[in-house]
Order: sequence, then C-alpha cells, then structure tokens
Amino acid sequence: MPRNLAADYFNALPSDHRRRVAPAVARNRDPILRVLQPRLPLPGTVLEVASGTGEHGAYFCAQFPELEWQPTDIDPLNLSSIQAWKDAMKLENLRGPIHLDLLACSDNLPALRAPFDAGFCANLIHIAPWQVCENLMVLMGRMLKPQAPLILYGPYRINGQHTAPSNEQFEQWLRGLDPTYGVRDLEAVVRTASAQDLQLQEKVPMPANNFCLVFKKNGSP
Repeated sequence: MPRNLAADYFNALPSDHRRRVAPAVARNRDPILRVLQPRLPLPGTVLEVASGTGEHGAYFCAQFPELEWQPTDIDPLNLSSIQAWKDAMKLENLRGPIHLDLLACSDNLPALRAPFDAGFCANLIHIAPWQVCENLMVLMGRMLKPQAPLILYGPYRINGQHTAPSNEQFEQWLRGLDPTYGVRDLEAVVRTASAQDLQLQEKVPMPANNFCLVFKKNGSP
C-alpha cells in the first residue's frame, strides 16, 4: 500500500462492530511511525505486546510491507478487534493475534515463533501492576535476537518528577482506578530492562508529554 494513501485507507474502512477504536491512536501513530522508520530492521519480525485495539499493528503493517508483525493481548475483545483490523485491511504481514498474559509470562509462548527482530509496546506499564513491566522485560529478553531494538511508548517520570502537570493528574486518575497503576520512573524501567540484557539507547521526546524509549538487546547478531 503506498505510504501516502495508508492513513486515508485506514480511516475510510466501513464500520465493523468488532473493530475497536482508541482515539489516542490517530494522534500518536504518525509520531511513533517516525521513531520506528529508521530503527526497525527491514525485513524483519516484530513482537508487539499489549496490542490493544490492533490499530497500531495494522497501521504500521500498512507502512512496512517488509515487516511481519505479531500482535498479542490479554483481552478477548481486543483479540477479536485485532483480527477484524487484519481482515478489513487484508494485511498478509500482520499475523493472527495471540493471547498473552504478562502476569503469567508463560501463556502461549511457544506460539510466538521466536526469536524476533524487534519488539514494540505502547501504553502498557503505567496501567498495569509493576510486575507486568518486570515480566515484559523478561519476555523481550527471551524473545528478541541479539542487537534487536525494543521500543516502548508512554509517559514516564524522570528523576522522580513528572514531566508535566497533566501527567501528575493522569497518575492520580490511574491510582484511583487501581493503586498498583501509575506513571513509572524511567530509571526503574531502565534498571529492569538492563537486568534482562536490554540496554537503553535513546529517549525520544514525543507529543503529549510522552517518550519513546529505545532499548537494544545485548549480544552479537
């Protein structure tokens, strides 16, 4: 699909009750795309954890026909939505979704067909218990090839401080939902990744006071 037509096609699909829509995706998909474009290995395989509605995977697959993208999620409704996006856009390079429970960190791992050339995860670790972040790093440490990038998108505290008042308000809202949720300290995320041989390479500022963290798996390719 030509890159200058992908967004128009994505937005013009006929209505389907199975395809869920997250309004934030339309705002953040192109800024994230600009981070992915020079950093993802082409051709290659990408493991996406917590794919949500499936919109990110579908949009990026349309932009990168050389990539094979593996979406995962814990929510049955999201899994159905991911499949519906795949079907609607007729994306051969978007694999069928796999159920993955990061609190268990062992669910359906053989089905993931590791190793992967890259990993991606957006807007997860602040709206889940801290153990999910720990298990995410364990999973990526196991599933990624040496020198593979892992790209995380979301809000972070830096040196224990929020980067904007809106992020502090967001964290208060999150903790009202569940006291185990919260905007994470970047330094704690980096330490957790490092314990799994994932080293931070870049911290890319993004719109709406978010960041893309770019890690790389240690080892020789």
